[in-house]
Amino acid sequence: MKNKIKYYRELKGWSQEELAKHSEVSRTTISGLENETINVTTNTTMDKISDALGVSTIELFYT
Repeated sequence: MKNKIKYYRELKGWSQEELAKHSEVSRTTISGLENETINVTTNTTMDKISDALGVSTIELFYT
């Protein structure tokens, strides 16, 4: 399965830049998480991305 951040972002029809604006997380961080060049981030960042996408942090990052 492809990356869940990318999956849910694309379901909303958002670019990485749009997700960055909605979540207040840098586009570079979002890109790194989607491409798995970043595999560690803070709980705050995970929560911001999850909230912006409307899914739980557990669903997005732990399942």
